[in-house]
Amino acid sequence: MPTYANTVPVMERHRFDAASLDGYLADRLDGYRGGLEIRQFDSGHSNPTFFVSAEMAGGQRQDFVLRKKPPGKLVASAHQVDREFRVIAALAATDVPVARARLLCTDNAVIGQMFYLMDAVAGRILVDASMPGQTPAERAAIFDSMNDVLARLHKVDPVKVGLADYGRSGQYIARQVARWSRQYAELKTEDIPAMDKLAAWLPEHIPAEDPTTIVHGDYRLGNLIVHPSEPRIVAVLDWELSTLGHPLCDIAYNCLGYHLPEPPHGFAKVDLEKLGLPTENEYVAAYCQRTGRDAIRNWHYYLAFSLFRLAAIAQGVYRRGLQGNSSNPESIKMSKSARERAELAWSLVS
Repeated sequence: MPTYANTVPVMERHRFDAASLDGYLADRLDGYRGGLEIRQFDSGHSNPTFFVSAEMAGGQRQDFVLRKKPPGKLVASAHQVDREFRVIAALAATDVPVARARLLCTDNAVIGQMFYLMDAVAGRILVDASMPGQTPAERAAIFDSMNDVLARLHKVDPVKVGLADYGRSGQYIARQVARWSRQYAELKTEDIPAMDKLAAWLPEHIPAEDPTTIVHGDYRLGNLIVHPSEPRIVAVLDWELSTLGHPLCDIAYNCLGYHLPEPPHGFAKVDLEKLGLPTENEYVAAYCQRTGRDAIRNWHYYLAFSLFRLAAIAQGVYRRGLQGNSSNPESIKMSKSARERAELAWSLVS
């Protein structure tokens, strides 16, 4: 029996017309024979994600994952599931592990929002970096695999995989600071002085180095599928924030757990040596070795930028929680997270 992340019955606010989906798949998914079963994954704050099982040709059941836009009024630049579909389809020909992309539906009439379908990948979602139940050697191997996969992504040539126009080349940080500043202002519910300070400081101190690669945008342990029994990554999930951008922002974001104190995503307070986890310096050094760098200069800038961006995202999640259209009931608690991340970011550069 395949192992997947936890699911629950479809939440009331995310229910859609299963019969309409059944008809759509019957017309477009090769080998589809019906018998549709749908449950909702209980994690995630942005695009609602569903486990879909169906009978296929030959009488065998097959498992899929459906991701769609959330209901309600949305920020124009957010929840672009069509971009997620495009990037995982393009990366299928590379050594970056992704699920097989199946169908993209841009017709809102089918289930109410745009969605895409991909194969389900069996494995474990180990959100907590302390990874209870794993040995120190297994934890070390999983972190090393996470590091290796990110380095592989950053070495993919966007032109060769058809993603030359997936984003703009250069000036990624400037555009991102402007974007998240606007989005934060649009979704603001209270004053966070550190956010205002960062919005002014970050554009004035952008490092000169300006490479462009494919970036994931939310690369962390909880967005990776670990093999059911082996300590290695078998798929990267949640490509909503992916684009062409600055790879050092991606690796810095991946390292935020070393600075955030609260589990499960933060592990600043854990005994790394006891758990078998690398230090931040060791982890960054491994990435540099894999990508041909001698070091990363202006490291604290990239961390502060990543925290600023994460704070703006948390603010958006909190606002959607207030409106009742977030996919995670915990979203209503994200206002505190936005403030704490902004204040931590400012402490790194002030």
